[in-house]
Amino acid sequence: MKEGPDISHMAALIGDPARANILTALMTGKALTASELAVEAGVTRQTASTHLGKLLKGRLLAERKQGRHKYFSLASDDVAKVLEGLMGLAAGAGHLRTRTGPRDAALKKARVCYNHLAGEMGTQLYDMLAAKGYLKAIGENLHLTDPGSAAMRSFGIDLDGLSAARTPLCRECLDWSERRSHLAGSLGRAILARIEARDWARRIPETRVIAFSPRGEKAFQAWLTTL
Repeated sequence: MKEGPDISHMAALIGDPARANILTALMTGKALTASELAVEAGVTRQTASTHLGKLLKGRLLAERKQGRHKYFSLASDDVAKVLEGLMGLAAGAGHLRTRTGPRDAALKKARVCYNHLAGEMGTQLYDMLAAKGYLKAIGENLHLTDPGSAAMRSFGIDLDGLSAARTPLCRECLDWSERRSHLAGSLGRAILARIEARDWARRIPETRVIAFSPRGEKAFQAWLTTL
């Protein structure tokens, strides 16, 4: 009998089409109710509850109650990272569920990956931070250098507050459409929050799309060059 982690169990949990739709819907970073997830999965409320129970037991989802409602979200950044990687694997193998259209192009340009910026603009950010020496890989871990810390503070990010949190500051996440890395972790989340706070971009409701205004995209590109 083989020893070690049972990846077949996790793969079976993710591999069911309805459960895959539930997990994908939660990649927006927004917590959803069972009824909302039933619609996303294309199943009845009762069937969705069964799937949610399995995902909770498998520690892929987290649940919290507010008032009369229960809300579900991805359990961690690790789950989002695995899902993004599987999306890249599926896309690279040609397993696409819909034809390419305007929304597909918008997703590839800029989208939210659980709580951080992904797509072309997300990989641009990562590449620039790496090229400037602001990010440094040590083994499997990604670190923010001292010059990188100075640059992030000047962008208005509270690094002290982020460092006090349990979430890793910097994480590398494989982008499914670009097949290159974008920045995850609490720093990736904070950068996206600052982009939204500066009104450079906004999230399109019910999608993962992050739409940059012409002014916002120009400001984003200028920020990258002056980091």
